Amino acid sequence: MNQMNSPLIRIGVFYDGNYFLKISDYYYFQHERKARISLEGLHEYIRHQVAEEEDVDVRLSQITDSHFFRGRLSATEARDKDRLFHDRLLDDILMNLGIATHYMPLKTRDGRLQEKGIDVWLALEALELAMHKSFDVIVLIAGDSDYVPLIKKLNTIGTRVMLLNWDFKYVDFKGENRVTRASQQLLEHVTYPVAMHDVIDSGLASNDELIESMFVNQPEPVAFPSVKPVRPTGPTAAGPVGTVGMSTIKNLKNGFGFVVMPPNNLFFSYADMAEGDFNDLREGDWVEFTVGRNHRDEDCARNVRKVQPPQDGDEYEEHEHESASSDLL
Repeated sequence: MNQMNSPLIRIGVFYDGNYFLKISDYYYFQHERKARISLEGLHEYIRHQVAEEEDVDVRLSQITDSHFFRGRLSATEARDKDRLFHDRLLDDILMNLGIATHYMPLKTRDGRLQEKGIDVWLALEALELAMHKSFDVIVLIAGDSDYVPLIKKLNTIGTRVMLLNWDFKYVDFKGENRVTRASQQLLEHVTYPVAMHDVIDSGLASNDELIESMFVNQPEPVAFPSVKPVRPTGPTAAGPVGTVGMSTIKNLKNGFGFVVMPPNNLFFSYADMAEGDFNDLREGDWVEFTVGRNHRDEDCARNVRKVQPPQDGDEYEEHEHESASSDLL
């Protein structure tokens, strides 16, 4: 039952987590802003936007619930893919902001990990909470037409729906065209469609503080103890796992790159950075790295950090480490 006498606008925010993370990756890797979306800043924007649409003072526009839905790897798969740390980091961010998390295991179909059932779960939770917690407005951060039945049901109980949607395209590191665009059916059925790509671009161009605050500030560089690089030795040019090497970068594209190490150059991604910002790297930069193994049991570069080019006459220390990870903590 809606509390009709209350001037407060109660907002429930519901994230399709995979959709949101793709948006955040786009602004970090492809967009000129080169920064991730700040959930705290996004919530502040939502409060102001709902207040404007509902014609109330922003102090009466409050997010009372927020929920994040996503498919997730099992612990074993996440360990093999070096994802446990990054999943835990995301959990910490969501927890600190009071965003409830809802995870389902990813399923392997036709050799690919797929997310199944998240949209149904989100829809059921959103409808149930809208009825029991008397949301005035539900903000949906999603783009799939599978959410149209949810919106129609919310309309029947008088809950307005704001859809934050993005429309952009880019070429990924494999040279393939990628397009993100909300379903036209979604846009037609929601109460307040918000074209966030336009909102963000125009806000950044005019130095709008509310829009600027929607991005995570770049952290100050972290000082790491210096480690002496070793000349890679062993059965391959890269050396055994745990070897610390030093070489240059090539083929940087959209969050991925390679460390020059013939005959097979070593793949690394933004998640393998031990220090600094991936977006500050340039092809030809010298980096220090630790030899690791990926989920395909192939050599790769871990703990990557930019270093000064070696000077003429510089020599590497000729020995092998069993593990370099403790030197970087």
